Amino acid sequence: MENTLYPIRFRPIYKKLIWGGEKLREEYGKTGAPEMTGESWEISNVEDNISIASNGFLAGNSLEELIEIYMGDIMGDRIFEKFGTFFPILTKFIHSNDNLSIQVHPGDDYAMEHHGENGKTEMWYILEAEKDARLIVGFNRDIDENEFLASLNSGTLVDLMNFEPVQKGDVLFIPTGRVHALGPGIVLAEIQQTSNMTYRIYDWERKDADGNARELHIDHALNVMDYVHRENYKTDYTPLMNSSVSLADCPYFTTRYMQFDQPVDKDYNLIDSFIIYMCMEGEVDIHYPGRTPETIRKGDSILIPAVLKEISLIPQKTSTLLEIYMI
Repeated sequence: MENTLYPIRFRPIYKKLIWGGEKLREEYGKTGAPEMTGESWEISNVEDNISIASNGFLAGNSLEELIEIYMGDIMGDRIFEKFGTFFPILTKFIHSNDNLSIQVHPGDDYAMEHHGENGKTEMWYILEAEKDARLIVGFNRDIDENEFLASLNSGTLVDLMNFEPVQKGDVLFIPTGRVHALGPGIVLAEIQQTSNMTYRIYDWERKDADGNARELHIDHALNVMDYVHRENYKTDYTPLMNSSVSLADCPYFTTRYMQFDQPVDKDYNLIDSFIIYMCMEGEVDIHYPGRTPETIRKGDSILIPAVLKEISLIPQKTSTLLEIYMI
């Protein structure tokens, strides 16, 4: 049928940023990205950054419009009942060519009370990392607010940060309250709550073209920050060829890792949720009843409406996907 739902692609929303680079355009199929693209928002319902469908008869419609029309058939009935036309997950590809600001995100209760929107829990899957690439996650020892403020005021905050070496395949879960920042030379996939709520703590003394520093949000950050050091900030997992492996399972998203070189049949009858595939490597044909297959390649993302319960994934070569949904 002409109006039957199908896997939906969206136009990437590109973010040109002071710390961005060229890899998303040159290596991940983002041919329309400008220079210094730091982020490609793949599927977004953030205000003023609503994704627009780009394939099939629904092309040109916004994500909100699609949900308004198809409701639970897109979202899953349970998710639609909870969120309405608000799509609850934001997915991105990110290339950091310089240090990002050190920042922290609030939880839902604090963000709703002070800003009227969701908090921001997120995770990172490292797609590639240059030799000696590092990022900041958490503190390198237990501290308290007084020590944090003293180091901030004396210009020695960086000395308290936990610098984590990263390589391809590393996974980091970033709960609300955990300070973090990407360093240069990293490409990653980010899965997060739909929210743009970020408190900047430190921005490396950078100035814009007019000589102004970016706004910091120290007062709010102090109210949400977790000062406790963790021994291990990375997620332990073991990739299994032709199997799905859990990377994250939280109230806001479930993310599974799939590396495969043989056809995989997916049965989603027990999952009342949309599915997002983000292609990390390779090329995969997505077969589903009654229509021509959709093909996704490295750097592509696609939304599988909840009503499509039986999907076949046919890799053209060894391929890696992230499979994202809500439980």
